[in-house]
Amino acid sequence: MADTFRHIPVLLNETIEGLNIKEDGLYVDGTLGGGGHSEQILRRLGPGGRLIGIDQDRDALAFTGKKLEGCADRLTLIHSNFAYMPMILDELGIKGVDGILLDLGVSSYQLDTAQRGFSYREEAPLDMRMDRDQEKTAFDIVNGYTETELYHIIRDYGEEKFAKNIAKHIAAARESEPIRTTTQLAQIVKESIPMKQRIHGGHPAKRTFQAIRIELNSELDVLQNSLEGMVRLLNDGGRICVITFHSLEDRIVKRIFNKCENPCTCPPSFPVCVCGKKPLGRVITRKPVFPSEEEMEYNSRSKSAKLRIFERKILS
Repeated sequence: MADTFRHIPVLLNETIEGLNIKEDGLYVDGTLGGGGHSEQILRRLGPGGRLIGIDQDRDALAFTGKKLEGCADRLTLIHSNFAYMPMILDELGIKGVDGILLDLGVSSYQLDTAQRGFSYREEAPLDMRMDRDQEKTAFDIVNGYTETELYHIIRDYGEEKFAKNIAKHIAAARESEPIRTTTQLAQIVKESIPMKQRIHGGHPAKRTFQAIRIELNSELDVLQNSLEGMVRLLNDGGRICVITFHSLEDRIVKRIFNKCENPCTCPPSFPVCVCGKKPLGRVITRKPVFPSEEEMEYNSRSKSAKLRIFERKILS
C-alpha cells in the first residue's frame, strides 16, 4: 500500500502558517489522508504538543500511522468521520484544542486506486465509499435512485447543466441490466452530453461522479452540520483551516464562518442587538487563499483548492 499511496498536500505552507502552531499546542487533523499536513504540524510541535489524526479510510490510517511512527508519542490516530470530533475529543478527555484542519474531498490515493471506484478513467466496480465499513455504495445510488432523484443530485451536487439528460440515460440503461462499473457509467454520461460540449471542461463524467460521491458519503451534510461545532472546540486564539475543492463546499464554509463572526439575528433597523448571540471569533481570510501558480503547475489537483481560516475569540 505504501508504494501506491501517493500524496501531495495542497496549500501546505499557507495552511501551516494559517494554523499559527504553538509548540505545546493540541491540534486535530480531521482528514488525515496521506499525512502531508500532519507531518508538518508534528515537526512544529515540541514534547508537550499533541496531534489527533482522524480519517474514515482505514488505508489512510494504516499508511500514515507507519509513515509517522517516529512521532507516536505525540500522535493519536482515530478511525472515524470528523463529524464526530466533539465526541472523539470528549472520550479522550480533551476540552479544547488550539487548531483544526480539514482538507475536504477525495484524496489522491483514493482517486489513483482504481478498485475504490472513484475514477471515471479506470475500470472498477461502482464503489466510491470513503469508509469501506459502510454498506451502501455508488452502485446502490446509480441503480436504486429514481430518475428524478438522480437528476437532483447530479444537478445540485455536480452543478451539471445536462443533469436531466444524464439521469434519463442512466434510468434507460439500467432497465436491461444493472450498471456495475465506473467505465459503464462514464460511457453513459458521455453519450448523454452533446458532442460539441464534450471538448470543454475536462472529462464529461467528472461532475456526475463528483455528485454521486458527495451523495454517497454525505459530504455536504456532514460539513454543514459539524463546522460550527468544530469552531466551538477551539481554545481562545485557536484557528480552524478548511481547504475546499468545489464551490458548494466553499459556500458552506464561507457562510458558517461569517455566521460565527456575526451571529446576530436582529433586524437591521434595531439600534442595538437584543438577540444576545455573541461572536465566536473572527474570519482571518476575507477572501479565500488560492494555490500559487507554481503549485498549480506541479500539482494539477490543487487548481480548484481554496483555503479559509477562522480564529476563535472567547469573550469574557
